[in-house]
Amino acid sequence: MNILVVRNDKLGDFITALPTLYVLKHHNPHNRIIALVAPLNRKLALSCDFIDEVIVDSGGDILELAFKIKQAQIDASVTLFSNTRVALAQWMARIPIRIAPATKIAQIFYNRRITQRRSEVKMAEFEYNLQLSRALFPDISLEFPKPLLVYAGASEAYVSFCREYAITKPVVAFHPGFGGSSDANWTLREYIELIWIAQEFNHFDIVMTFGPDEEKLYNEAKELLEESRVVLYQSRGSVVDFALLLSSFKLFISTSTGTYHLANAVGCETFTFFADTLFASAARWKSIGEKQHHFMIPLDPLGRREMFETVKAELKNRLSTIS
Repeated sequence: MNILVVRNDKLGDFITALPTLYVLKHHNPHNRIIALVAPLNRKLALSCDFIDEVIVDSGGDILELAFKIKQAQIDASVTLFSNTRVALAQWMARIPIRIAPATKIAQIFYNRRITQRRSEVKMAEFEYNLQLSRALFPDISLEFPKPLLVYAGASEAYVSFCREYAITKPVVAFHPGFGGSSDANWTLREYIELIWIAQEFNHFDIVMTFGPDEEKLYNEAKELLEESRVVLYQSRGSVVDFALLLSSFKLFISTSTGTYHLANAVGCETFTFFADTLFASAARWKSIGEKQHHFMIPLDPLGRREMFETVKAELKNRLSTIS
């Protein structure tokens, strides 16, 4: 069976779809799994051995998208996040079985509509995604390995990284940016406060990471840190290149954004900050791996400061136990 799985939004959202792609492939190895993704997730999708084909949705003409889908000869589709455009394109491509959550006007173009009410947050996003696979295969196992993403070239990439940046100890990484996808975060100066705590432990090297579009933030951090021993690393390669490094880091500290999901998916322990609302909470957006530490940032200034003190204490405690 040729199965199309649609999750054509941001990096973190796509990572929440990976368990669904995995279980659909492993339910029957003869299933051909086709992922419809946004351009930024193309290389990550291609790197997954449980995805057989990738269709890139560039957001252009709906007829072009329908043609791409039609060419793949899809037997069934599972749309994890829908809008009218992708729903109509699948209808135009005449996919026989079209599964999606029963939300928005787009649901009229699907013939298996599943009521989920994700706003109630009865489970995490990736768990809602997994549940949709049972509309196609009621007896499917929803179990998946952790970490789900394992790369053969990870150790070589890490050795090269350490050589370039003179790193000789295990890495604790801080990622202050959020790419516009987080509802709450600490300021750069607050991240640097956390870094000073990490520097109290001499058995780590400290790395601050930045996305390719975070040049301004990178320069601000460089100015504030001056002559400290913190390594500033701005990712210039693909998402997969960054994933190779993250899999070798001891701890990754960031807000709830795509890089957090990526770090946890490759097996890195995470310290993550969420907005203090149900929809943006860890209950909804916890990642797909293990070793996660979640902190909610209150909206009011006093609560925010109290939480920051809690984070500092928890970070110091965790760093004291990591070898």
